[in-house]
Amino acid sequence: MSETVAVIDYGMGNLHSVASALQHVGAGRVLVTHDADQIRAADRVVFPGVGAIRDCMAEIRRLRCDELLQLALIEQRKPVLAICVGMQALLSRSEENGGVDCLDIVPGTVRHFGQPLVDAGGQRLKVPHMGWNEVRQVGQHPLWQGIPDASRFYFVHSYYVTAADRSLLAGAVDYGVSADAALARNNLFAVQFHPEKSHTAGLQLLRNFLAWSPPC
Repeated sequence: MSETVAVIDYGMGNLHSVASALQHVGAGRVLVTHDADQIRAADRVVFPGVGAIRDCMAEIRRLRCDELLQLALIEQRKPVLAICVGMQALLSRSEENGGVDCLDIVPGTVRHFGQPLVDAGGQRLKVPHMGWNEVRQVGQHPLWQGIPDASRFYFVHSYYVTAADRSLLAGAVDYGVSADAALARNNLFAVQFHPEKSHTAGLQLLRNFLAWSPPC
């Protein structure tokens, strides 16, 4: 029997782009949903997000998606992939919108890139960080299988993640500062970039997610 992937729908994000990319790489059944029963019954969970963190957190809590995410991560031990603002929502707090409390699943802070932002050569960098950038893999992880180190992924963000526990870092990106591009803990893998927009490398990461069996 093919597995079911639930893409959590709280009204913020490129949900159908993520769903289409998952189907393209071989997902059996993909549900874009905030229905509690469907998310509880799914084999894998994707937690995407795009937009202002204050609005995202309000909808996540209103629809009780925070409880469903905790259930999938901690009690059911399902593979969970968080994407972009979905990754940021996992942190303790974001500087965006004057400061917003997030889910505190991964202790740490989401910070603004700041101004002026320059690269190593002194060139001015624009915010948001939008476009392709290299991701340095930190350690080995099943989701990096078949993806060369320093592969380019597509980013769109004005705020960046810094996890308090540096052992969780699975990938980093340089954009004026060194930012956390990927975090990994047990059955959770979170990325700041958009795998669904990242062509070959991004599709391979989604393919790896579908094959991933985290240790219980």
